[in-house]
Amino acid sequence: MKRWLEAMEAEHGVDVLTERARRLVVGSLAVLMVLLIWGGLSMQAGDNPVAPILIRTLPLVLFLPSVIGQRPRGHVWLAFVSLLYFAQGVMLATLPGQGLLGALEALSGLALFTGSMFYARFRSRQLVLHSPSGDHSEKR
Repeated sequence: MKRWLEAMEAEHGVDVLTERARRLVVGSLAVLMVLLIWGGLSMQAGDNPVAPILIRTLPLVLFLPSVIGQRPRGHVWLAFVSLLYFAQGVMLATLPGQGLLGALEALSGLALFTGSMFYARFRSRQLVLHSPSGDHSEKR
């Protein structure tokens, strides 16, 4: 895997790969948020119909500053959290009538995981390559 990633970096360049990974993160995060809101709207929550939406989307909303600020460490944590949405999507896909929503949620969670991990790697390398002193300290 390491050789494959290094070959990709040599072929395409770290800047291009960082931008591609960022687009994957932003796109999959947006799709996952829409799916979570859509699923939350279909739930019955008694007097407060907004509660299921907040409970399902709040963990992702907490990572928006890291995504907007392009911080590699925040993307690593986002990748770990996205695995929970992948697992939730797989479980949801097994319920009658929820197969499509669950499959889409699992796929978008997996895409978010992949994009976040790639972004964390490529952005960290990009920061090291473009640092003026060439040291390995980076803004996280």
